[in-house]
Amino acid sequence: MDVTTWYLEQTSRADLIDAKAPSIEIDTLRAEVPSPEFNRFLYTAVGGDWSWTERLPWTWRQWADWLDGGVETWVAYHRGTPAGYVELVPQENATVEITSFGLLPWAIGKGVGGHLLQVGTARAWDIADRQPEREPTRRVWLHTCSLDGPAALANYRARGFRLYDTRLNVPGDEYEGDPPGPWPGAGPRAHDAGSAGPE
Repeated sequence: MDVTTWYLEQTSRADLIDAKAPSIEIDTLRAEVPSPEFNRFLYTAVGGDWSWTERLPWTWRQWADWLDGGVETWVAYHRGTPAGYVELVPQENATVEITSFGLLPWAIGKGVGGHLLQVGTARAWDIADRQPEREPTRRVWLHTCSLDGPAALANYRARGFRLYDTRLNVPGDEYEGDPPGPWPGAGPRAHDAGSAGPE
């Protein structure tokens, strides 16, 4: 199966376009204590239905090393329950990459995605306020692919990200078979298929 990957960027804080308020109350907080267990949970809970598989083989130490490099994880909560997250990675040349972004299945369709992306992008722009050893951000970028959620690309563009490159079948983005879900038999697709799980 061919996979298309789109690369998008903002080059000014003024590029960021506000989203409508979500239909549910959301509090977005930074996970200030690096936790491989928590980030792996977010990665599988959000990405399991969209073929996020690259980090599934990572060891605890690989997750810890990843988080030790200045990565910031911002988590949206509704009534104490995680609804989604944004992962920010500062890079050279005053650049920040949004490496992971998405919602848990239960939060999709409630206006949380646009709001969370707005908040996460704003935090990418002001990351030097929390990491003063870094230069002020001059560029925020990300990539998404045709395996991601169907609203992903439109959400990025609606928040002011501009497309600067498109590629076909980038190594690492290919995936054969059904998405793995957060764990075998979990997630909305499994429930739709009639497997065991809460109704």
